[in-house]
Amino acid sequence: MAKKDKTYKSALQEQDGVESPDSLSSNAAEIFKARRRKQPSTQDLVSGITSGNITALSRAITLIESTNPAHSQKANEIINACLPHANTSIRIGITGVPGVGKSTFIEAFGLHLTSLGKKVAVLAVDPSSTLSRGSILGDKTRMEDLVKDKNAFIRPSPSGDSLGGVARKTRETIILCEAAGFDTVIIETVGVGQSETAVHSMVDFFLLLKLAGAGDELQGIKRGIIEMADAIVINKADGENIKAAKTAKVEFNRALHLYPAKASGWSPKVSLCSGLKREGISEVWEMIENYTTTTSDNGFFDSHRNNQNKFWLLQTIEERLKSNFYNSENIKVELKAQIMLVEAGKTTPFAAAEYLLSLQ
Repeated sequence: MAKKDKTYKSALQEQDGVESPDSLSSNAAEIFKARRRKQPSTQDLVSGITSGNITALSRAITLIESTNPAHSQKANEIINACLPHANTSIRIGITGVPGVGKSTFIEAFGLHLTSLGKKVAVLAVDPSSTLSRGSILGDKTRMEDLVKDKNAFIRPSPSGDSLGGVARKTRETIILCEAAGFDTVIIETVGVGQSETAVHSMVDFFLLLKLAGAGDELQGIKRGIIEMADAIVINKADGENIKAAKTAKVEFNRALHLYPAKASGWSPKVSLCSGLKREGISEVWEMIENYTTTTSDNGFFDSHRNNQNKFWLLQTIEERLKSNFYNSENIKVELKAQIMLVEAGKTTPFAAAEYLLSLQ
């Protein structure tokens, strides 16, 4: 067997390349900035949003989700300009434990709505890692049919450090989607279970997806997220799971009777569906339409939204106070000093907190 040439190198091995110059131009950064595409103005973004331009809507959402303080003013201007065009949709929150089939159900549900002539925006909140701070944001991949529908818009966002199953700027994103002409806004939460309550304060209809045969029947007697649900939909009611799903429906109906009547005058319903087979989807939409009619007639729909606005006013104040506190240069210096004192056992966390708060 012939020997290989010693000069031979595999394509997998590192090849000789062009050596880097000894120094780089000090103007390189400025040259790259000049080559970048010009950023659209606030007026251009607002005009694009109100005319239904998806690119403008996406860029504006990215802007309001930014944590860069330099973007705050521009983001607020966009939101204020879009506000007169908002409050035109039905807002639906959908939650459930991981694996319940939220994405499959939402795709089937969204396709049903677009077939009725609706314009659907899906705000999918993806959980962020507590270690890497990253998110997969794979909802568009899971909803491959809906993402191709011209009357649908899917926006995945990381939850970040926000609690309650929603992203930091989900509330503001709803306003932008409504201004863009979407008459149905669906919020898919991260699916962490009993702590998902924030989404309830920003939607008109709160839908809880459940599984049969997974111990979920026992959750029906617990207060919390089920108490807030306007409907419980048992998903994956197909194949050999139909019998278990029907049994679960009976159990949940019994459990719902233990709760006091809702202020909305609406009695929560339990329904079966199969997101995979796309069965029972139309019944869910009929249920939501009945809810909207009932709450609009008795005045609860508008009063509920007014209460939500008050709640988010207080939430925004708390968020801004917290942000201003931690971004203060004086606090940054003193916080480090107090942490060192706490670690050395020379002060307590409570005393350190009192001291830092007194500096404001």
